[in-house]
Amino acid sequence: MTTAADASQPPALRYALGVDIGGSGIKSAPVDLAAGEFAADRVRLETPQPSTPAAVAPVVAQTLADLAHVDGLADDAPVGITFPAVIQHGIARSAANVDESWIGTDAGTLFSETLGRKVLVVNDADAAGYAEVRFGAGKGVRGVVLVTTLGTGIGSALFVDGTLVPNTELGHLEIDGHDAEKKAADSARERHDLSWSQWAKRLQRYYSHVEDLLWPDLIVVGGGVSKKHEKFLPLLDLRTPIVPAQLRNDAGIIGAACLAASVVD
Repeated sequence: MTTAADASQPPALRYALGVDIGGSGIKSAPVDLAAGEFAADRVRLETPQPSTPAAVAPVVAQTLADLAHVDGLADDAPVGITFPAVIQHGIARSAANVDESWIGTDAGTLFSETLGRKVLVVNDADAAGYAEVRFGAGKGVRGVVLVTTLGTGIGSALFVDGTLVPNTELGHLEIDGHDAEKKAADSARERHDLSWSQWAKRLQRYYSHVEDLLWPDLIVVGGGVSKKHEKFLPLLDLRTPIVPAQLRNDAGIIGAACLAASVVD
């Protein structure tokens, strides 16, 4: 039987919406917050070119409109948006693979006004890392967890007992006179036609430096190349356990939705 006290409690939020803005595509999906997985197929539209704020915002709105039919999805469900930039209190401070006019834009306000609801905008690596810590390879790990994504660059997300330290940008550490991601990202492996063992030597230099600075309890490696983790992770000799990410390409959307649900009321 439901008591008066029970009835006064708001129902637990079941779904939130996650949006991943990239240089080529804008993807959205409803996320089951308990399971940490998509509640319906994602919607994808091409990122407009040029990818200015005025051009991108209505495309994000369209992807969410295409999800309005999902059963159980509230009209005011929280929205989390991943963005390829440093995001400081909703403001884009950089821009990677999107138009430079985003720099200085209050992305949080822009999307909130366009969508007519509260929105959380978060760095794309931070969102993916949050999903891995909440539901994936970093679940249940106490202490310092570093999630890195190896792709065009090196994205990073740092967590202390599950709490995100935002915008770490550890791919831009200077190592041996070079920006780390210029030498050790997956794009560098492809650009220089490196063998797995040759690339692993560069990764060894990078991750050894990072672990000397941060002393993490776990390093999680994501990005598309993590599907081939058996070709390079065993070649690394680190004191820190290093494991592949589990959520792959879904991580950004899942992490953004869950972060939004935790802070947007």
